[in-house]
Amino acid sequence: MYLAHYGLNEPPFSITPDPRFVFLSERHRDALAHLLFGIDQGGSGGFVQLTGEVGTGKTTLCRMLLEQLPDKTRAALVLNPQLSPVELIETICEELRLDLADEAGSPRRASLKSRVDLLNAYLLDAYAQGLRVVLIIDEAQNLSIDALEQVRLLTNLETPSQKLLQIILLGQPELRAMLARDDLRQLAQRITARFHLTPLDADETGEYLRHRWRVAGGQRFPFTAGAIKRIHRHSGGVPRLINVIAERTLLAGYAHDETSLGERWVDRAAREALAPAPRRWLRGPHAFALGAVAVAAVGLLALAAALWLRSQPGPVAAAATTTTASPPPAAASIASPPAAVTTVPFLDAQTLAQRLQDSDPSVLPAWRQMLELWQLPAEDADAARAANCLAPVAADVHCARGLADLDKLARQGHPALVHLRSNDQATWALLLGIDAVNVRLRLGNDVVDTDRIAFERLWNGEYAALWRVPPALSAGLSGPLGPGASGPVVEWVGRQLRPRYLPPADGLVRFDAAMAGALRDYQRAHGLASDGVIGPETLMAMAPNEAGPHLLRVLE
Repeated sequence: MYLAHYGLNEPPFSITPDPRFVFLSERHRDALAHLLFGIDQGGSGGFVQLTGEVGTGKTTLCRMLLEQLPDKTRAALVLNPQLSPVELIETICEELRLDLADEAGSPRRASLKSRVDLLNAYLLDAYAQGLRVVLIIDEAQNLSIDALEQVRLLTNLETPSQKLLQIILLGQPELRAMLARDDLRQLAQRITARFHLTPLDADETGEYLRHRWRVAGGQRFPFTAGAIKRIHRHSGGVPRLINVIAERTLLAGYAHDETSLGERWVDRAAREALAPAPRRWLRGPHAFALGAVAVAAVGLLALAAALWLRSQPGPVAAAATTTTASPPPAAASIASPPAAVTTVPFLDAQTLAQRLQDSDPSVLPAWRQMLELWQLPAEDADAARAANCLAPVAADVHCARGLADLDKLARQGHPALVHLRSNDQATWALLLGIDAVNVRLRLGNDVVDTDRIAFERLWNGEYAALWRVPPALSAGLSGPLGPGASGPVVEWVGRQLRPRYLPPADGLVRFDAAMAGALRDYQRAHGLASDGVIGPETLMAMAPNEAGPHLLRVLE
């Protein structure tokens, strides 16, 4: 909503790791070089370890690494490592697109040995083809000890001359502490490259802010030199916190019609966006000494006040020696009920994860809650199929299900079901709102807030959302449409692509190569899978979202 105010094409300080906004400091370049070095080692089999504080850019570097992989490299990326050893091996197999079913279509015997044997066969075949296989585990500090040991054992998959799998561990500083344990020394000894990613310094913070501003299309940079220093001071140079504070500062400037933002606006934004620093209490003998001094001082002041009052004549001295009971509060104030509390409770990451353990794993309760928001009936006979987006919800309401990030859901603008997972417990929640810092969820029967970082740790990106079908499409929707298709849906999509993505033309719209290229451009610009196919997510992005419930954009 502030883009036009500042002359921007898109938000410059989203916390989603968009490769277009990547700013590589000297530390980030060194870290990326370490990762590439680890892959270039080929068959050495050593681990590569990259650690850094939350928000310093580890995931962004991981995505850049994936974009720069050599052609003969195959990568398995594990984003949620809170898995058992069997689940971890299955996830790696799925990332490498290995078939976990036998020829008859039934699941293989779900044992750890069968999964490792399948993976070993794939690695040997890849080696024979001259391919290099890399396993990247993000948030590796969440691996259990058993899973870490299983990761170590994967490096034993080898030929007589070289290892078959290169492993990269990305994690928070806790990962270093874990690998220093005596019972994990075998794994620690196999780490051949280590790098710790530190925050940006003050100068780099300014360069980072200007870089993202230019990428977003900004011309006149709004932050003063003093504001940049304050942003660095409040954020500690952590890129994610820089984004959060800068975003909130821009919102404040927009609300007050300001285009030049100084220290005052940054301080206000930081107070609103960041959690308050914990108070530091003195403990031990120093605390006892300070308390004794305070008690003695209060006692001396009370004694001096009493002696002074006794020395005064008249009513003042009388008041000092007469004890009077305080009058009771007025009856009206006692009878008045307290004001209704409408504050939404805030859950930290640990509490939210604990709540998931007690939640219903079925999608149906959250699905019915979403139907209530859309004022649609929920029939048990069709709810399961509709919740999995296998059937229309109503004549003019359809369902889309896929993978997304928070920015993508914010652009869609409607409440969505999100699949959350904590350890071995998964559940569906209803996403009600998103702002620069927090998200609002309906979890069971409760509405709660949590910060975006905590939410994203528990969310694998899977979502389902409803959208209202434009009248022009009410009779033409069936399945995904590719080049060569025709009909009312293709005609409608062509009109949405013109004139920005597709040149104006007379006559019928043809789904030819030109339209497929224009569709891919549209999909990339809107954070969709750029497959050139007209599917539910593309239609939902093109459809006007005025009808139906909307996500909250400012959480209070």
